[in-house]
Amino acid sequence: MTNPFYNKNVVSIRDFTRNDLEYLFHVADNINSNSLCEALRNKILGLVFFEPSTRTRLSFESAMNSLGGTCIGFSESSSSSTEKGENLNDTLVTMNQYVDALVLRHQKDGVARFASEICTKPVINAGSGTEEHPTQAMLDLYTIFKELGTIDNLNIGIFGDLKYGRTVYSLLYGLSNYNPTVYLISPDLLQLRSDALSDIREKLSIEQHSNLSDVISKLDVIYTTRIQKERFPDIQEYERVKGSYRIDESLLKNTKDNLIILHPMPRSEEIPPSLDTTKYAKYFKQIRYGKLIRSALLYLIFTEHPEY
Repeated sequence: MTNPFYNKNVVSIRDFTRNDLEYLFHVADNINSNSLCEALRNKILGLVFFEPSTRTRLSFESAMNSLGGTCIGFSESSSSSTEKGENLNDTLVTMNQYVDALVLRHQKDGVARFASEICTKPVINAGSGTEEHPTQAMLDLYTIFKELGTIDNLNIGIFGDLKYGRTVYSLLYGLSNYNPTVYLISPDLLQLRSDALSDIREKLSIEQHSNLSDVISKLDVIYTTRIQKERFPDIQEYERVKGSYRIDESLLKNTKDNLIILHPMPRSEEIPPSLDTTKYAKYFKQIRYGKLIRSALLYLIFTEHPEY
């Protein structure tokens, strides 16, 4: 098939079809079993991170290095000329001159789309405000597929901060290419934004609940999110909900044997370390899948006619 990722921006997962995603999964499988250590030799990836990141930034860097490419960039705004008053446009246009593609994270909505319009090199959205985080959704879907063998007809619970969690929106848009039943589980203050919910309801079977215990026995997947203090416009709102959503051993007594628990990380209090060694915990394996997906994505963005 024609490579749907070649020289393309990755701003929203909504820009890619089920066939596109499954092709990406196929390439990720092959990258896992074959050496492409020189595939991106002489290519440079720009890491433009205005917000902190551990897994996303390091997995892109690790992926690029494993394919023979190199990375330049910064991991926080304080190490860029924005601290001297440089505007965002000039920072992005400057980086565009130095690299073959950019990975961008920013705290404001719309910045990834803006970057894709002013940069001549492909832009990969690594988190734009509360909007989307498309490569996280790609690796989330890949994890579900690898661990359970399918995404269709599963019962998938998304649990925690649904209002501000950008990974949630990308995951829901990605799931709309498949046929699961999705259970949205959150306190009233953190329910999915109404505009997105209206859009998603047209494409997915959705149920809303306030207690995980009401539906946990039905679930094949629990996708847990951190309650994100940094996104709340009102700190008192955060104080009312912090620590209110947590998975513990008692909840897991009435679950399917093949249940998997995922988390985009970082975690706070919602998954205690005591669950890390249970058969349900797949969130560290999810990190490993993330490097494979991002390796495959970079390979496809830079390679017009891939080997696979």
